[in-house]
Amino acid sequence: MNYQFQFADVFAAWPLLLQGTWTTIQLSLTATLLGLIVAIVCAWGKTSGPGPLRWVINAYIEVIRNTPFLVQLFFFFFALPSLGLRWTAHTAALTAMVVNLGAYATEIIRAGIESIPKGQVEAGLALNLKRHQIFRFVILKPALKAIYPALTSQFILLMLSSAVVSAISADDLTSVAANLQSQTFRSFEIYIVVAAIYLALAIAFSALFRAVYRWTLNYPDRR
Repeated sequence: MNYQFQFADVFAAWPLLLQGTWTTIQLSLTATLLGLIVAIVCAWGKTSGPGPLRWVINAYIEVIRNTPFLVQLFFFFFALPSLGLRWTAHTAALTAMVVNLGAYATEIIRAGIESIPKGQVEAGLALNLKRHQIFRFVILKPALKAIYPALTSQFILLMLSSAVVSAISADDLTSVAANLQSQTFRSFEIYIVVAAIYLALAIAFSALFRAVYRWTLNYPDRR
């Protein structure tokens, strides 16, 4: 094997790699926050909402969980514009990520909600708590604490899956890597560096989520 490693071209393009990394971080964190909100609302609707609402949520979950993320991405970027809804690649990517995460996280949160003993809910009612207070303090927080590892794993998986958005020319890390590869033809070096960046991001996200757990779920309410 006479292959000569040449990382000079890759490291010379570090501003582009940094910009692509920042775009990936922005997409992932924004999609995580918005997807979690969607999931909490849908989990509440699925466990406590009226029948028609539960049917709509179940249909949404089944469609998203049984179709490839790439197809969902193409639907938002290529199909919807034919109906007059036009947006940028970045917005389409973010929307697809939020919709995808919302479906998967809904089932995780729903399982956590259903694991809460009914006695705790009855105790909340006995204390004259309002329904939104019971959902927030008696149901949601203990449920999130129980499912936090599964939920954060889904968040990290979303970040890694964001590499797919390069297929619609969103300027994420993978898209930058593909452009550099076409210019330098140093595929091996470029994708070693990119893989290392994704690994570092996954480790950083894990540390961030552990810190969030310590500061929000591992302490009693300050009310």
